[in-house]
Amino acid sequence: MESIENSFPIWYTPLEKGGCGTGMVGKSKRKRLIIAIDGPSGAGKSTVAKSLAKRLGYLYIDTGAMYRSLALKVKETGISPEDEIALHKLASSLHISFIPKGEQTRILCDGRDVTEGIRTPEISRLASNISKQKGVREALVQMQRKMGEMGGVVLEGRDIGTVVFPDADAKFYLDAEGEERARRRYHEMVEKGMKIDFKRTQEELIQRDHHDMRRDHSPLRKAEDAVFIDSTRRSVEEVVEEMVRIIKEKIKSDE
Repeated sequence: MESIENSFPIWYTPLEKGGCGTGMVGKSKRKRLIIAIDGPSGAGKSTVAKSLAKRLGYLYIDTGAMYRSLALKVKETGISPEDEIALHKLASSLHISFIPKGEQTRILCDGRDVTEGIRTPEISRLASNISKQKGVREALVQMQRKMGEMGGVVLEGRDIGTVVFPDADAKFYLDAEGEERARRRYHEMVEKGMKIDFKRTQEELIQRDHHDMRRDHSPLRKAEDAVFIDSTRRSVEEVVEEMVRIIKEKIKSDE
């Protein structure tokens, strides 16, 4: 397999090589790339984004985990999901970081590892609920922009290419057939030792899609300049290879 690093122009400097980017001057020079991946639950965004970030030597930022981290805090503090002022204050005070550790990325919230604690169906439902609040989204979008402003990042979520980084260097919208997305989510939960019913998983996925696509603030939608990729019956490697090819082509056309 050809090294993506060797196939990119000289000004492309992966994080693992200690590069800090050169900034962008017209189209001949650019900073480390900002790559946005959006799509619904179960489309494979997290797995693909992690693999792509590793391939590029970039930092992987799971923005959904940020909403989940806030949801965990909301549950623990007893704040009402409808109290926008309290939610905005809490969201603005959080310190969330992503720490690469071996093959994983650990999620720290206020110095506490919440990687496993935020992956329950209850927290997922609460995260979807509070994400509808304008104040919550404003606070976390500001945090996400700060994390990714220097480039060298792969961000995945639901509004990365439309709201967080509308000028991202490369945008993708990843989707899959509804039944396959539900099956992926079900197996993910089972592998973590959770007892969950497939039909309920499917119903919750449909409900999550409904909320995300119809919320007033930053609804889930495909950015006009995003590349649509259907991951149904495709391996992670196949999807990542397609993304790498598209990124290479885009960079070449911008030179």
